[in-house]
Amino acid sequence: MKIKFQGLRFMGGVAAIYALLYLYDAHKTEAALHKSAVVFLEILAIFSVVVFLSAAINYYVRPRELARHLGEESGLRGWLIALAAGVVSHGPMYAWYPMLKDLHAHGMRYGLMAAFFYARAIKVPLLPIMVSYFGLAFTVLLSFYILVAAWIQGWLVDRLCADCNEKN
Repeated sequence: MKIKFQGLRFMGGVAAIYALLYLYDAHKTEAALHKSAVVFLEILAIFSVVVFLSAAINYYVRPRELARHLGEESGLRGWLIALAAGVVSHGPMYAWYPMLKDLHAHGMRYGLMAAFFYARAIKVPLLPIMVSYFGLAFTVLLSFYILVAAWIQGWLVDRLCADCNEKN
């Protein structure tokens, strides 16, 4: 069996571009490489958590069990799980794509994914700062409206993409 390393071609292409750019402007290229390394290290922790959670979900949760909590028959529990997970999730959005794809493969609806994405607008670590600037009432009200809008977005995605759930 031959193992394909499709990413190696891409990585080689990027390295070649960096080499050419280094010849053109070494200082800017070094700054770009440094920034790339910083971003890579920042997302490495998030990717590690996502890979761990995906592995744990694959190992411990049976697809039928997961579909019950996040699938077609999930009801209110599915919405609450998606909204709460969106609020507590951290890191760049794209770091969550692999885990959400895996959850979708196990039965998670696109509407719950949309609600998850939308609920990420609430940043738990920033809530105290928001309260200090705008007050508790405004912060609670805005957070509530964000969660309601997240649910509406998810509901709309479920309605507009009814066929998507069956095809993918």
